[in-house]
Amino acid sequence: MTSLADFRRVAAADRYLCIVATTRADDTVQASLVNAGIIGQPNGAGEVVAFVARGGSRKLAHLRARPAVTVVARAGWEWVAVEGTAELIGPDDPGPGLDAEGLRLLLREVFSAAGGTHDDWPDYDATMQRERRAAVLVRPDRVYSNG
Repeated sequence: MTSLADFRRVAAADRYLCIVATTRADDTVQASLVNAGIIGQPNGAGEVVAFVARGGSRKLAHLRARPAVTVVARAGWEWVAVEGTAELIGPDDPGPGLDAEGLRLLLREVFSAAGGTHDDWPDYDATMQRERRAAVLVRPDRVYSNG
């Protein structure tokens, strides 16, 4: 049985580079490349696949209108897909009980879980704020692979 642990292992094998598929208004699929990792959901309701998206991006617009999303990690010929519902938490999508400081820490947590490191965290925080970045948390409904 495929699990989020399998997703984490496969994602880590290729620097956490993952494909995200969202649905456009005309029901076609948009795919994009992100760095994604696994974190604990801020409300404590289990683990989620998480990535950071730039404010104003098509990806965020699609997810606001149609929150179904698939995230695929691959390494060589092995892959793991996570299908689920996206929760957006950012300056344009406030999370319940999460203030500006909580968002700042959440964006750092997602970045780190997706393999990111930074030599200047205040600069990172300023960039996230300036670009109105949001955390995208994917609650898994289905996890499957080719293994």
